[in-house]
Amino acid sequence: FVLIRVLAPFEILRHVGPVRERIAQIAPDLVHAMRIPFEGIVAAKATPPAYPLITSVWGNDFTLFAMRHIVIRRQTQQVLDRTDALHCDCARDLRIADEWGFEAARPRIVLPGAGGLQRDRFSPGPGNRALAGRFAIPDGAPVIINPRGFRGYVRNDVFFKAIPRVLQVHPAAIFACSSTQGNPTAEKWVKELGIGANVRLLPPVSRDEMADLFRLAQITVSPSTHDGTPNTLLEAMACGCFPIAGDIESLREWIADGENGLLCDPADPKALAEVILRALQDAALRERAREHNQRLIDARAEYGAVMAQAEAFYAEVVAHKQATAGGEKVSWSAGQQGGAG
Repeated sequence: FVLIRVLAPFEILRHVGPVRERIAQIAPDLVHAMRIPFEGIVAAKATPPAYPLITSVWGNDFTLFAMRHIVIRRQTQQVLDRTDALHCDCARDLRIADEWGFEAARPRIVLPGAGGLQRDRFSPGPGNRALAGRFAIPDGAPVIINPRGFRGYVRNDVFFKAIPRVLQVHPAAIFACSSTQGNPTAEKWVKELGIGANVRLLPPVSRDEMADLFRLAQITVSPSTHDGTPNTLLEAMACGCFPIAGDIESLREWIADGENGLLCDPADPKALAEVILRALQDAALRERAREHNQRLIDARAEYGAVMAQAEAFYAEVVAHKQATAGGEKVSWSAGQQGGAG
């Protein structure tokens, strides 16, 4: 991660020319960069002024990348200056963009970053016992899943340290950890904490299998310190799995603590263990949350509705660009060069 932050801001500059040439060949109605580092940085330099540029903001573009590296911070500001319209997956990032000077008159929208959830895939249902057997999950065992894998902003150390406290009360509980199989750090923690009988270090799984894992589990845990709207959070909620997450601004847009999930300090193993135990012991809370979250997903994250909003937003952005540019595209040359840094 350190090498990415240090080297990538400079290495990406060699891609600006080829991307500009490709835009010239395609002559699109608009250009959409799917996140700021590093697609948005390239797009801001490569997209001619005549073309509308939409930039998507991922959950850690501002709060992690831009805040921790001076070059990426400067490039992020350049992206916002060039961007004609902004798509964020949480309202917090729109607020941050406004604080950075993104013009209020420019189009903006908040939509789930992956386009929403296909409800025929992510919905409540019975657990897949064949999958449970594959991962040695006993019938009737309480299951807690951590679907995030290893990321620099997810406190997996806190998650593993919380497990022994939970096992003191629920010794049969199973902790399933996505995309951790063969990870030496995870294996080391499991051995040192003496929790091997209750932890399943899982390989990467397909989306359908992830949905089945969420249906097998009672609780999903995401102890992140930086996030927008994680796809795995929405997927878990859609499958009826009770969400526990770090108490950060973006996640409070989806989870009302004590109503449809629980929030806690993502750096505190004791606090995390306490909310896991509360969720395991309060079946009524889990059921209320399950019903609430079905309505919430249908209202804010259903794929068909989200994609219809995205399509309408594209049309709005093109119309806004034409109106502000006097209805004509600005002439440009593929040989023009963008500035560095």
